[in-house]
Amino acid sequence: MSVTQKEVIMRSVPMLAICAVATIGSAASAQEIDWKKVDEAIGRSAAVVSGDVHRYGFPRTDLTVTLDGVTIKPALALGGWTAFKPMHGGAMVMGDLVLLETEINPVMAKLIENGIEITAVHNHVLRANPATFYMHIGGHGDPVKLATAIRAGLAESKTPLTPPTAPASPPAIDLDTAQLDQIIGAKGQAVGGVYQFGVPRRDPINESGTQLAPVGPLGLATAINFQPTGGGKAAITGDFVLAADEVNPVIKALRSNGIEVTAVHSHMLNEQPRLFFMHFWANDDAVKLAKGLRAALDKTASAKS
Repeated sequence: MSVTQKEVIMRSVPMLAICAVATIGSAASAQEIDWKKVDEAIGRSAAVVSGDVHRYGFPRTDLTVTLDGVTIKPALALGGWTAFKPMHGGAMVMGDLVLLETEINPVMAKLIENGIEITAVHNHVLRANPATFYMHIGGHGDPVKLATAIRAGLAESKTPLTPPTAPASPPAIDLDTAQLDQIIGAKGQAVGGVYQFGVPRRDPINESGTQLAPVGPLGLATAINFQPTGGGKAAITGDFVLAADEVNPVIKALRSNGIEVTAVHSHMLNEQPRLFFMHFWANDDAVKLAKGLRAALDKTASAKS
């Protein structure tokens, strides 16, 4: 998912969303790619390097977005990103760009012109002002050309193209994070004033016979983000990565725990198994919400840490 610091290895809701590419062969060596040239083409250094994946964050720090009285931090739900993974014939790229409504068509036209595929366009949250949309993209080929194309597409929006400046000190997380870790069953990480979790599935995820890993930086782990709102409360959002038979049990678990389901949709085109991404929102006692999220995770094939 996207902040002024090193990006946590997950989709930020924010948190994050993704796409897949068609026609991927056997993996190529990461050493064959000149990552410095990729950095130069896309205009920044990778925020996350995990395994052979390089992920670049494009947070919408230019926007002031409010939802139900909460001013959304970029790390909560405004963290655009792209991730590159070496593949036969160069690299694959997948990503999730955060756009205003007026930016969708200009960005899409420029991406298509330069050979980038569009795999989804949709909302993640409801009632946000201004409304934000999320464009999931993919491609396969020369990584420098892919990076150049993505930067050209982003230039059609007001997305900041210069790397964000890291704050002198990280924003404090006014929550009992140890208790949240215990309830969710994973270790979270503070990023840009937001406490983020990435919970992978137990089953492998493949694209055209190639396993997509590590899942975190490729946007394939369930993302859960907590933004403190005072008095032990937090705004939460993110998305669950689900198999078809998990969708309705998770909807019921979230709603029965006071968590709004804001979107259910695909992010990718050719993944195996077929996956659905369920976005959510609430602003309430953080511990109460964590228990509700854990109840929903229990309805999925999520890995236990």
